[in-house]
Amino acid sequence: MSSRTSRRCRQPRRIDTPRRGVTILVVLILMSVMVLGGMALARVTEIGTLATGNNAAREASLQASEVGINTAFAATQALASEETNSGNWYWATTQAADANGMPNVSWGSAPEVVVGPYSVRYIVERLCSVAPVTDTLRQCLVRQVPQTNSSRVGAEAVDPPNTRQFRITVRILGPKDAETWVQTLVSKGSS
Repeated sequence: MSSRTSRRCRQPRRIDTPRRGVTILVVLILMSVMVLGGMALARVTEIGTLATGNNAAREASLQASEVGINTAFAATQALASEETNSGNWYWATTQAADANGMPNVSWGSAPEVVVGPYSVRYIVERLCSVAPVTDTLRQCLVRQVPQTNSSRVGAEAVDPPNTRQFRITVRILGPKDAETWVQTLVSKGSS
């Protein structure tokens, strides 16, 4: 028997020219998309951190404004005369205001209270159009407290007592040149 040796010859594999490098191109595109996604995620995280910090600073400045409001209210309660201006923090009449409703006064000379890194300055205005006041109900903003009437027949109705209204404006300067304004109305006594 004759032995036949069969040899198989492998022919070299032919690579298509159009398919060469497609895999590396796809990998590069996917890596670019992943890098851009990572950068976007980092930016969103950074914005979230900045927003949280800004909110914390705003809350701290509002807490500092409470010190200014309480200090101004105590000073208003201790006023000897509401009819005359007192220094650089109290006015017996309403002052002219800017477009935002903030009084046009010299804030540099207003009393200052330092609360941590915050500088708190305050002013007080009596909500009256003239000084001296001759008719409180017509010339000033007042709050009337309702009173119970007498149940006795023929008894005269009592006029309700009036409380004077004051507007306290507080300016808070904080870190990074942050500026916060707070206004509130307070009442004092009855006449």
